[in-house]
Amino acid sequence: MDGTVLVADDDRTIRTVLTQALTRAGCRVHATGSMATLMRWVEDGRGDAVISDVVMPDGNGLEALPRIAKLRPNLPVIVISAQNTIMTAIQAAEAEAFDYLPKPFDLPDLMKRTAQALDRKRVKARSPDTETAKRADVATELPLVGRTPAMQDLYRLVARVLNVDLPVLITGESGTGKSLIAQALHDFSDRREAPFVVATPDDLIPSDGVNEVARRAGSGTILFDGVGDLDAEAQARLSRLLDHLGQGGPRVLAISQGDLAKASAQGRFRDDLYYRLAGVMIPVPSLRERLEDIPALAQHFLARAARDGLAERRFSAEATERLRAYPWPGNVRELENIVTRLVVTGGEDEINTAEVDVALGARGGARGGARSASAIQPLDHTDERLTDAVARHLQRYFDLHGGALPPAGVYQRILREIELPLIEIALDATGGNQAKCADLLGINRNTLRKKITELGIEVTRRRKLM
Repeated sequence: MDGTVLVADDDRTIRTVLTQALTRAGCRVHATGSMATLMRWVEDGRGDAVISDVVMPDGNGLEALPRIAKLRPNLPVIVISAQNTIMTAIQAAEAEAFDYLPKPFDLPDLMKRTAQALDRKRVKARSPDTETAKRADVATELPLVGRTPAMQDLYRLVARVLNVDLPVLITGESGTGKSLIAQALHDFSDRREAPFVVATPDDLIPSDGVNEVARRAGSGTILFDGVGDLDAEAQARLSRLLDHLGQGGPRVLAISQGDLAKASAQGRFRDDLYYRLAGVMIPVPSLRERLEDIPALAQHFLARAARDGLAERRFSAEATERLRAYPWPGNVRELENIVTRLVVTGGEDEINTAEVDVALGARGGARGGARSASAIQPLDHTDERLTDAVARHLQRYFDLHGGALPPAGVYQRILREIELPLIEIALDATGGNQAKCADLLGINRNTLRKKITELGIEVTRRRKLM
């Protein structure tokens, strides 16, 4: 490599490692722990490439990107960050960073990308997007967290296709977060002010259902959820609609738990519809494919529970290892439910292994298989009515605030906490059959569909876990 690299990171060890590696590779290196110093070097015209951390004592590497682009439009910047979330990748892409890597990074990989940065030049600068900071608040609610290679690849792909006018097909197991990916593709895109319409297979049953969905979406986004469950007639109508969606029409996203390519090859799904939907493929990894992300995900759910007014708890190191050893057949959704349950039902600040074992045992045992009658945990209050049990937990929730009132919105918050497990357990009990589930719950099937969408429950060919 040949060139001068500016390195900005407040961690002295990282500065030393990068300086030594780049120097051995033939580069000249200027390293600093100050964002102000980095910007002075950029203004003075120093450097052929930049490697910058995000969070610095006197500034933010992402926020500095637009200014760097204005001062030096052709200066490539590689962002490295310990904030391993989808928002970091999106911000880096929107600010046109040359590349983005999570910490801890792979040094040979970073060296390879630095060599590419020195060989290539950015062709244009971009003004800062004032909406990015606002949308960061939305991103805190998305459990799209992780530093594993699988998740980093996912982040980069989502960031690249945010505003690409192509259909996107999102695939993966139930509970992996496919609907969250779809929501992010809309919320962080240029269409975010337009409608986001979710269409289920039931919405496409009427002859005018497809056209009605397109009318409601306008110039926004349509998410076709569970496209693998569409019957032949609905597939034909959807295929015709996609043929007639012109410029200015809605963007099309689709979610499938099953393998549509295989279904197409077997004649169960129209070839033409598959190719119309699969403009870009985004496979979402299962949780067992990224077990290293479990501690970060668990911490994310603990922090969100605390923001919602629940108790502030933490996992012991041993309890965290228990979580990592579990196969998570229900993926991220199952982990979220377990963490929330542990927050609500626990007493001490620290969540121990015994609590985790009980919670995981109630989900089907450490191996994730079906439970036998003897494996079901007995209740502590065998003669207690359901009303009394709910009252006891609600009283504890109020007591956790030490005499102060909980944050406003308790009614809706509690209803959600009850509705979510109730509907999920009912779906599991009926093998994912929504007609049977609606009958079991005593509600209209359309109401059930609406609740499933509102609560973010993924139900396509839902596997019975209990």
